[in-house]
Amino acid sequence: MTSSLVRDGYIVFPAEEAVLRWAQAAHEVAHRVLNGPGERRHGGTWFVGVDALPNALDGSISGVPLAGSWLDHVDRPAEWHRAQLSVVFPGYPQRDADESEAAHRYRRDRDAAHVDGLLPEGPDRRRHLREPHGFVAGLPLNTVTASPLVVWRGSHAIMQSAFRARFAGVEPEHWGDIDVTDVYQQTRRTVFAACHRQPLAVVPGQVVLLHRHLLHGVAPWRETRTMMPRMIAYFRPVISPADWL
Repeated sequence: MTSSLVRDGYIVFPAEEAVLRWAQAAHEVAHRVLNGPGERRHGGTWFVGVDALPNALDGSISGVPLAGSWLDHVDRPAEWHRAQLSVVFPGYPQRDADESEAAHRYRRDRDAAHVDGLLPEGPDRRRHLREPHGFVAGLPLNTVTASPLVVWRGSHAIMQSAFRARFAGVEPEHWGDIDVTDVYQQTRRTVFAACHRQPLAVVPGQVVLLHRHLLHGVAPWRETRTMMPRMIAYFRPVISPADWL
């Protein structure tokens, strides 16, 4: 693990030709995916795209291998899941009819900052650890840098410490039963006060690798020079709860 990943919770790898070839192949496929069925939220300004990119189990797409130096810094899964195809459109985020004003305000003003894998459940949307990811790797598919990924530098250490305390004394196989909503929200407030907010405008050929506990989100669309959507493919392999902390 690189020193910057340990210190900051993220690293942006320089552009590589092998990564660019994968991104170009995925970009071509992505347009076909967008023309098919798929959930769009927030007034149609975000295509969610979970498991939407039809890459092969070895990570390749259209015969182009998943490659790059970033792979030397992660525990590669035996089989790669279908990548999320996250597409943000101009005007993001609009408010959905069933979205509360508070939820929309948090998305607009706080970039919908979150830690992946803590899913909202029930009418009160209480958070539980349901998808413990090993890492989050984002591979941009086009050169649009509007509405960039946003991270809070060093927040992974604060979040990890809070979750470790919340799960103390509980066997890992039962962590998903624990309601983490309160500690999650309180710790996010601590992060907002203590950590630097850093937008990451990345382009095809680059890879952004996030620590699994890093607080991150998506900035509102403020670009006026382009109406092209911003596309990123995300790999988030699931690991055992015992390895998550």
